[in-house]
Amino acid sequence: MSRFVDTLLSTAAGGGTISGMTTGEPGQPMRRTWAQVHEVGRRMAGALVAAGVTPGQAVAVLAGDPALIAPAIQAVWLAGGSVTMLHQPTPRTDLAHWAQDTLRTLAMIDAGLVLLGAPFDGLAGVLDENGIAHLALDGLDADQQPIGAPVEVAEDATALLQLTSGSTADPKAVRITHGNLIANISAMAEMAKLDPGRDVMVSWLPLFHDMGMVGFLTLPMVFGVELVKVTPADFLARPLLWPELISKHRGTLTAAPNFAYAIAGRRMARVDEDDAFDLSTLRVALNGAEPIDPKAVAAFTDAGARFGLPPECVLCAYGMAEATLAVSFAPLFTGLAVDEVDAEQLESARRAVPARAGAATRAFPLLGPPLPGIEVRVLDEHGNELGERQVGALQLRGSSVTPGYLTTAGPVPTQDEQGWLDSGDEGYLADGQVVVCGRRKDVIIMGGRNIYPTDIERAADSVEGVRAGNAVAVRLDAGTRRERFAVALESRLAGDAEAEGALRKAVTARIMDAVGARPYAVAVLPPGSLPKTPSGKLRRAAAADLIPTS
Repeated sequence: MSRFVDTLLSTAAGGGTISGMTTGEPGQPMRRTWAQVHEVGRRMAGALVAAGVTPGQAVAVLAGDPALIAPAIQAVWLAGGSVTMLHQPTPRTDLAHWAQDTLRTLAMIDAGLVLLGAPFDGLAGVLDENGIAHLALDGLDADQQPIGAPVEVAEDATALLQLTSGSTADPKAVRITHGNLIANISAMAEMAKLDPGRDVMVSWLPLFHDMGMVGFLTLPMVFGVELVKVTPADFLARPLLWPELISKHRGTLTAAPNFAYAIAGRRMARVDEDDAFDLSTLRVALNGAEPIDPKAVAAFTDAGARFGLPPECVLCAYGMAEATLAVSFAPLFTGLAVDEVDAEQLESARRAVPARAGAATRAFPLLGPPLPGIEVRVLDEHGNELGERQVGALQLRGSSVTPGYLTTAGPVPTQDEQGWLDSGDEGYLADGQVVVCGRRKDVIIMGGRNIYPTDIERAADSVEGVRAGNAVAVRLDAGTRRERFAVALESRLAGDAEAEGALRKAVTARIMDAVGARPYAVAVLPPGSLPKTPSGKLRRAAAADLIPTS
């Protein structure tokens, strides 16, 4: 039996009889212990085996209710299968396209079965038309004989096929093994000093994203940590639900991408009552999954201060699905630490030299040392390993790192012969801590300078009239001698020619001040126009299609 499943079983028989998961907040809260979740999972596993699920089979899950999802994924693991959480449509999604993308994904992973739950029951007809077996999650455990012993699986057996953020456009899944999972969640628990008897995790993160699935469902379920789980729709409909749940349940750990901290900070700042929340119990507020903006973090901690939020609870992290989830954590209880470097040296010499007085600077969050079991190195364009504070390609190696992808063209290995994986990110090491400058494919090269799109985007975001978090910088004529960049942004001023013109001038001026380069074009778009991944990240390459080039 894998260590991952062994730990799951041990928790269900021990600490899981006390700790558990609360779902359905705020209207219909329901709490089940992890032992109760496990018992439902055992009955569901019995139903899966009866339905013909075999060891190693890929089983896809598409449901909205975490109370159904938690026992379902246990059931798949107990039956010896692998889990794939299918991407869910957003209010802006074309449902016909989403259904076709879902079918392509199911074909890619060779799914033998789809487990459906509300509000996605309507996909059943599409699955029937395409000969894809499916079962309804609701009632799957009813009158069902529980599985006996879990199906034996090896450490290198696939536990999770994690769809990458862009998978609805070009399906690709990261193959996470049982060994990868237990290694990464154990390392995160160690670095976060997790205390299953005292900690309470609060999350609204989507379970089709690695931070939600691995960090805020699998980890607490396997180690028996109290969890309060709502959905992304709950948070987006009412962002203040997040601090309300932390207050009500005395939450100690939470996590979110940067944009959510920006939203929560703005909303908390508008609350009149000083006793509306009690955030004093929060010891870890992890910020990851997208570039971290120090201004957004400061807005969150400043707004939370009157509600008792300890500013040192902010924990900046670096991670990716290819490393199961986490690569590095900043040290606990240090809050946001920023490395301020000389902009000219960074852009022209690719060196992160500490800033000099009076010089132009760039600031990057320090993301901490690699987790136990993970190594990080930096290489130049010729494959030579670089030293401290030299900027290059970040590569990873270790027990959490995936052995490969599943793609529409078949399996693709991710590691070289020494076990190193190219992260696709540019960055450097500073006193042993990882610093990420940006995605290598997105770096804009102008006049020998390397300009990072996040610097451009933050400058545009700071202009009044631009929707926060909805500005994207894209490369034009990439790789040519006359490489350029443009900016697409969302604004409620779109459609008003005079207001649009003033906004373009203001954005251009702010970008010139920030990076010393002029955008070729600034496209002002109505809210909801920018293309995003299923997990909410802006898609730079797709945004280029929205910018006029003549």
